[in-house]
Amino acid sequence: MTVSMVKALNDGLRQALSDDPQVLLMGEDIGRLGGVFRVTDGLRKEFGDLRVVDTPLGEAGIVGAAIGLAMRGYRPVCEIQFDGFVYPAANQIITQLAKLRHRSAGRISLPVVIRIPYGGGIGSIEHHSESPETYFAHTAGLKVVTCSTPNDAFHMIQQAVAEDDPVVFLEPKRHYWTKGEVTPASALPLEQAVIRRAGTDVTLIAYGPSVPVALEAADVAAEEGRSVEVVDLRSLSPWDVTTVRASVHRTGRAVVVHEAAFSHGFGAEVAARLQDEEFHFLEAPVVRVAGYDTPYPPSRLESDWLPGVDRILNAVDRSLSY
Repeated sequence: MTVSMVKALNDGLRQALSDDPQVLLMGEDIGRLGGVFRVTDGLRKEFGDLRVVDTPLGEAGIVGAAIGLAMRGYRPVCEIQFDGFVYPAANQIITQLAKLRHRSAGRISLPVVIRIPYGGGIGSIEHHSESPETYFAHTAGLKVVTCSTPNDAFHMIQQAVAEDDPVVFLEPKRHYWTKGEVTPASALPLEQAVIRRAGTDVTLIAYGPSVPVALEAADVAAEEGRSVEVVDLRSLSPWDVTTVRASVHRTGRAVVVHEAAFSHGFGAEVAARLQDEEFHFLEAPVVRVAGYDTPYPPSRLESDWLPGVDRILNAVDRSLSY
């Protein structure tokens, strides 16, 4: 079945609601409106307003209420309307949600999913195109995952809801309307990376909104006689070091791509681990391609700010020049 990522997420949430009566959705405008991006469209009508809950505008209250509900046996799925709106909830997420299971010596589980549309490329205004993944990937006690295809969206959202640990679920909003095949029986483990394209010359490591750009760059590189392998991380915390290491063993080179700013971005973690653990297999330093160390720019400049095919190919050339 070929569907958009929005439809795949909608179907995945519908399945989660059907499978477990303790699952409920909560967020601003997710019920009657169906969410800003219509991810929850039709679910309130199907499951009622006690399971698809329109909340007040207040992210800290949404997550705080979800924590209480989880402690009482529910599995809440919170929607944050846009990436830049998650920061009012950061105290609840980092100080409470991520810590309570450890603080209670495992007696309390917090099966809370926080859905965050993230990344740029939609021509939007300030606070609507950010990439906050590193704040949460750095926080012990949280799982952080991100889909890049409709098939992953469908399966990963259900897997996240089934987790007993809190999950930050990042959705690449500029690919919401990208269509792809969804196959019901093809779920990978939630924390497993996947090779989207095989290659022999260099490993291109990406996640979320950067994966389609990396695949496009690999297509162009192939026309120029270079074989680029593309690895989609899918999970950032924990991340699948084993799959990435195996790819780098084959190619001897690595380029990491993400939209978040260059300094202190997730690519730095990948580069550091590879340099530390795979030094003797590397034929060149790990190269990073990322957003610039500035606030996200006005929409008319975002195509220059975001990592594109040309910047990725330049990084591949730098790696292959060693």
